[in-house]
Parts: sequence; C-alpha cells; structure tokens
Amino acid sequence: MCCIVIDDEPLAVDIITTYLEKIPDIEVVAQCTNPMDAIRILSKEHIDLIFLDIEMPHLNGMELIKSLNRLPQFIFTTAYPQYALEGFDLNATDYLVKPIPFSRFLKAIDKAKEKYQMNANKVLRAPANTVSEIREQFNFIFVKSEYENIKINTDDILYLQGLKDYIKIYTTTSQRAILTLSSFKDIQDRLPALKFLRVHRSFLINIDFIKALQKTKIVIRDKRIPIGETYRKEVLEYLNIP
Repeated sequence: MCCIVIDDEPLAVDIITTYLEKIPDIEVVAQCTNPMDAIRILSKEHIDLIFLDIEMPHLNGMELIKSLNRLPQFIFTTAYPQYALEGFDLNATDYLVKPIPFSRFLKAIDKAKEKYQMNANKVLRAPANTVSEIREQFNFIFVKSEYENIKINTDDILYLQGLKDYIKIYTTTSQRAILTLSSFKDIQDRLPALKFLRVHRSFLINIDFIKALQKTKIVIRDKRIPIGETYRKEVLEYLNIP
C-alpha cells in the first residue's frame, strides 16, 4: 500500500513515518507539512492510504478530504477527539487521537489492509475487458423512464429501491424518485461495484451517503434503510465494522 503522511507538525510526521517503516507492505510515498503540497501530490501519485491531521493552516484535514476527486482510504491522526463523529461521517477508515500508541496504530493499519484487500479481491473477480468493466470508467448511466432515456450521474444516486419489476432511483438532484422498468441485477451491474452496496433484497445504497449505521438500519439523509438479515454480515465486512 502506498501512503502519504500530512501534518503541519514535523515531529508528528516523523512519528507516523517511523511507525509505517516498521510495517511490511507499506510504502511512504510522501511526507507533507503543507496541505496544499499534499493536494498536488495526490493529484499526480497513486495513493492507497492517507494519514492526516485535522487542525492545519490554510486547509484543515476535513476540507482536504472533501476537496479530493479521487478519494483513497484515509486515517485521521489528531489531538482533537471531538471531531471523531464528523470524521467517520466522511467514511474515515479510522480516527487516531494523539499521542498514538503503536499498538493502536497497528489496529488502524489492519483495518486499512482488510479494506484494501477486499477491494482488490472484487477487482480480481471481475472478468477482464467486459462491457461492465468499461462502464466502470463512466460516472453516469441512462435509464428509461416514461417515454425518454434519462441520464443520471452515479455520484448523485443516494439509493435504489426495488418494487417488483420496477426500480425507484433516489438522487441528490431531485425530490422525486425516478421510476424505471428494470431488474435489480441489471441496474446493479451498470453501477460502480466499489461504491454501491446491496443491503437488502429491495435496497441498493451509495456508501458515500451513509450518515449512520444502526442495529438493523442504515441512515442516508433522513431515510432509514433496512439491512436484510442475509446481507448483514457482508455489509459489516464491506464497511469494515467489527
């Protein structure tokens, strides 16, 4: 895994880097004390995991994460525990509070590696050069609704609900759901596999919009979506929740 360490305190950068150097299969690609330098590196280099502070000049860690078009895994390393909830709302892999014991750091790395391997296995299982693989490169789909084919940006999809032979698609850009005649399998095959997760026989969600996870439900905005009993284990593993 290729990592970048971002913290405005050089000592904190050195500590995280020293920890990472003790762990096999981890490469530190860059160390940054200026978040703007980090953004330039992230736009050019392939990074699998970001370690970053929250309170930094010019651009804090939360703002940096929100600014990225391609978002790798990220772990916050901060002296401020009060930001933890917001950090996990952004889908952080972990949230470490300084001073960070090495044993706690290792647990965070284990989470990141499990998530990395899970994503890698999904890519390996996919047949090469298929139509679905080519579709993964696009950020939109077309669905037929009433008498026209509607273009939907996949990043705008909150979740989908199956209703017998129809699918209702809920997006950030419309108050009304888009209704289309389609099977669940057909439309799921056309969506990015790493972003959309089946949580119930009738629901497919965009993990980017998960607000909270309850015992039997996932919260997306003001909607509580049920987690099917047969899907629960896969959902927890995919979201890296113990």
